[in-house]
Amino acid sequence: MSLWLFFRRWAAQNFHALSGRNLLLLVIGYTAISYALLAAVGESALIQSPTDFLYYLVVSASTVGYGDMSPTTVAGKWVVMLFVIPGGLGLFAIAVGRVASVFIDYWKQGLLGRRKVSVENHILVLGWNEQRTLHLIKMLQHEEKGHRAIVLCVRPDIENPLPGEIEFVRTLSFTDSLAMAKAGVDSASCIVIDNSEDDVTLSAALFCANQNPNAHILAYFNDESLSGLLKHHCPNVECIPSVAVEMLAKAAIDPGSSELHHELLSTHKGMTQYAVQYPATSAPSTIAPLFNGFKQQHEAILIAIDTGKGVELNPPLDREVPPGAKLFYIADERVKQINWSKCVDNT
Repeated sequence: MSLWLFFRRWAAQNFHALSGRNLLLLVIGYTAISYALLAAVGESALIQSPTDFLYYLVVSASTVGYGDMSPTTVAGKWVVMLFVIPGGLGLFAIAVGRVASVFIDYWKQGLLGRRKVSVENHILVLGWNEQRTLHLIKMLQHEEKGHRAIVLCVRPDIENPLPGEIEFVRTLSFTDSLAMAKAGVDSASCIVIDNSEDDVTLSAALFCANQNPNAHILAYFNDESLSGLLKHHCPNVECIPSVAVEMLAKAAIDPGSSELHHELLSTHKGMTQYAVQYPATSAPSTIAPLFNGFKQQHEAILIAIDTGKGVELNPPLDREVPPGAKLFYIADERVKQINWSKCVDNT
């Protein structure tokens, strides 16, 4: 067996096992030997300064070959042909492959949900219900475009369903501290919990409320009894009950009700329900001027108020609106800027 064939087989067997430390040692050794050989054959122009030497070595090893620097002696040309270019080309290919492998591995880790997300003040969605979850994320993206990032955390063995659009983390349990830390549970501003199993939703909500008591936590339940249990232990958690049966009954009595409810909830179609807080710095007002102001200025309809004692639908026009109250309205798009003084002046 020739020495060259032996070297090729050895390189093929040890390429993937080549550590970063060994690769660095090879580069240093290649650089030192190249310098010594070029010095020995009298190629002083190529090694007259560290910058010139390294520049020539990189240009030759990568086969760019600008031609502004080249060997002038016969021995120097043989050194470059037999060692500088072949050895440098091999190391250059290994280094590029190693860097590409690192980036590909980093991308795969994110796609498989094994990488820690680097976002804050985000919306964390816990649970996977296939198309329903995708629809939920699309609605959140429409509302939060340019604002909060969205992180999806799931238990099933799936890949990121929306790579490049959302962050993705996979865990075996929503009460796993290490995995939930990767999803940024302690830095999320909003946590949406939606699972097919209510017991999983309950345990996840309790865990999240303990890890991040300042987050706005929403939990969807099929069984309202568990919703009451969660509210008893975590009063600040907003529980969303299933209303499918109620919508069926309402549509049976008042045909078209289901389409109305769907439009009010959808951010993609027609009029939608939104909420806004009456500024804490504003003077107390009543519903009447605000109702007229919303309609005249924004083509929006004021439908409810919450002063901290629960939502009051269709409040009377003389109902007082204290600073800090939450107002609910219907509009084609969310009203970004409201001139409250102008609204209050409406009669």
